[in-house]
Parts: sequence; C-alpha cells; structure tokens
Amino acid sequence: MSAHWRKKQSQDRYFRQAKEEGYRARSAFKLIQMNQTFKLIRHGDRVLDLGAAPGSWSQVAHELVGPEGQVIALDIAAMEPIPGVMILQGDMNSPQVQEEISKAAGGEMDVVLCDAAPSVSGLRDRDHALSIELAESALHVARQLLRPGGSLVVKVFEGESFPAYLQEVRRSFATVKPHRPSASREESREIYVVARGYKR
Repeated sequence: MSAHWRKKQSQDRYFRQAKEEGYRARSAFKLIQMNQTFKLIRHGDRVLDLGAAPGSWSQVAHELVGPEGQVIALDIAAMEPIPGVMILQGDMNSPQVQEEISKAAGGEMDVVLCDAAPSVSGLRDRDHALSIELAESALHVARQLLRPGGSLVVKVFEGESFPAYLQEVRRSFATVKPHRPSASREESREIYVVARGYKR
C-alpha cells in the first residue's frame, strides 16, 4: 500500500512541481489557482493561515503579500520556520490564541485561510462531520479577526452538512462560492468555500 502511494506521488504532476519550486506540499498549487481565479490575496495584505502545517499555503501567501504584507501561520503542531512568516503554535479555538494573533498582526486580517483536515478515519460520515467542525472553527476565527470586506477560504469534505455550512457562511459574507481547484486530486471529496466581502 505505501509503495503504491509513493509511486503514485512520484507520478503526480503537482507533487513533482512542488519539489521543483521549493514548496512544502502540492497543496500550494490549490491556493495559487484559487488566487488566480478570485484575486483573494493582494500585495500588502495581512493573511492568517489556520492549520498551516506543513506550510505550503503560508509560503504562497508570503510571496503574494510581499515585504509590505504579513503572514501569520497557526497550527496546533510545531512547524519548521518559514522565512518572512510568523509561526504560532496553538488551538485556533482558544480566545488567548486569537488575542495573540490580533496583537501580532497589529490590526485586523485581510484574509483568513484554512486548508486544515481532520485525521482521516476512512469512515465517510465521521470524516465529513470532523471536517465541518474544523470549518466552523475557521469561520468563527474569521468573524473575530477579519476586517470588513475581508475574505475567507476554507476546506471542507463534502457531505450532508455542507449546504447548511454554506448557508452559515453566507450570513457573514457578500459572496460565497464552493470551488474545486484543478490541483485537487480526482478521488478527493474536498471542496473549498471561497467567501468574500466580510460583513459584521
């Protein structure tokens, strides 16, 4: 099984490209593609990357915001340093951690990203439910830390609770679109919620 997985990885276009371009994971290209489509991250933005490990989205965000911007990466696990990115370790649900983020940023965030996924059990309904819990946490953090007009991108596994989650996001954002970048694996059930125009 692991030999088959390694062979499949080595044949994966985005896996190879990530290694060639110095990204920590192939998921970097999902954010690159979504940013090309939706123009989410601009030069000078403040970006919060939730569940950031291993850090490929933070790498991309840092390139996009440039030296005038700021990227804060948060994960419950320790992360290897990323040049130009502030890394915090903690639980995104913790009010203390959210206060630490706000102080570190020195103001409200322009974009909140969350590519976090639960530890997959292989049980479709359970994995979906855990994914929704993570997505709800990301939405809560976005509501605390985003500036008016800001954007949220969050990964969700599709399932029966997905429509209700979309409706909840729509309560706080002007435009909300489910999106599947071409860099997502064909067999994956993941979909991204791209929300723009945060309104308090």
